[in-house]
Amino acid sequence: MYDAIVVGARCAGSPTAMLLARSGHRVLLLDKATFPSDIMSTHYIHPPGVEYMRKWGVLDAVKASGCPRIRQINMTVAGTSFSPPRPEGADEMEAYCPRRTVLDKILVDAAAEAGVEVREGFSVQEIVSDGDRVTGVRGGVKGGSGVTEEARIVIGADGLRSTVAGFVRPDEYNTKPTLSFGYYAYWSGVQLDGAELYMMEEPGDLAFGGVLAFPTHDDQACIAVGGPIDQFHEFREDIEGHYMKVLDSTPTLGERVRGGKREARFIGTADQRNFFRKPYGPGWALVGDAGYHRDFVTGLGITDAFRDAQLLADAIDAGFSERRPLDDAMAGYERERNEIATPLYELTTQMASGQDIEPRLFLSFGLAMLRMMPNGEG
Repeated sequence: MYDAIVVGARCAGSPTAMLLARSGHRVLLLDKATFPSDIMSTHYIHPPGVEYMRKWGVLDAVKASGCPRIRQINMTVAGTSFSPPRPEGADEMEAYCPRRTVLDKILVDAAAEAGVEVREGFSVQEIVSDGDRVTGVRGGVKGGSGVTEEARIVIGADGLRSTVAGFVRPDEYNTKPTLSFGYYAYWSGVQLDGAELYMMEEPGDLAFGGVLAFPTHDDQACIAVGGPIDQFHEFREDIEGHYMKVLDSTPTLGERVRGGKREARFIGTADQRNFFRKPYGPGWALVGDAGYHRDFVTGLGITDAFRDAQLLADAIDAGFSERRPLDDAMAGYERERNEIATPLYELTTQMASGQDIEPRLFLSFGLAMLRMMPNGEG
């Protein structure tokens, strides 16, 4: 019997497992992947996410991996260029955009070092329950016999199409349909001055579009292009042609990219549903994209996952150690997640839909980012 079984070992699952183990709980961490391995990602870790890594003791490993520090973000919105001001007291901004082959391995290793039992290549085939309460999982490694493992709580950190969420069928609320699509690729020989964000009307053949460009490992740049969902099928008929047309609509990025070399295939998706899910119930919890998902345009996925991992681990520890009734602690997890995430969600979905942004949302976004700082810092 484990205290917790965490299904999914990437940016939400490994930190959750690590934090619970550091609090003295017996934790089993499962993932059908082996590490290092890649996954589709926005890569960007906002300053609050960086502070979580610093607090957890994994930031030095990210730095040592050769991931470049991003000191500023240059934004161009409807033809106006600016850089957001640095937080008061900060000499410079600190953000990172690591390859997931690197970041996820660092997080899995940190969980193992904390005492988590990690099983890679393990596919969860079934969620086990006793009446209304989830009690464990059943699955196994490829070619092996199936096993059943039990725990006081099973945590779904297995993404948008979560197996755990699919079994427990949590309520969804504040849902919005997919609003945009996106494609990205890695390029060498493209000079970037920090991260670059462009939001444009009528770039190339699109009604509106966005571009995210940032430095990552191996002296490469990850450059993503997005547009309205109703033009997805047309776009993918000539991905590279449309991608370059959007880049050519920026002041200089298209020219810089044409002087570089694409190092990998295009990766893209039009599955960007926007929703909140109730993140807990009898014997189960959800964290990361399994419990809350939004469009890629603001690059919040990893930072959100880190925040919610800390909130959930704190709630479970408070309940298991009887400092607080577990249901009350889990309700607090959902409430605090939603209070912080809602203004981020509103701005993200407005940007993804191509609407004119309400000025109040920029202020709300900034305040929410400050609130995301661990221990109330910032």
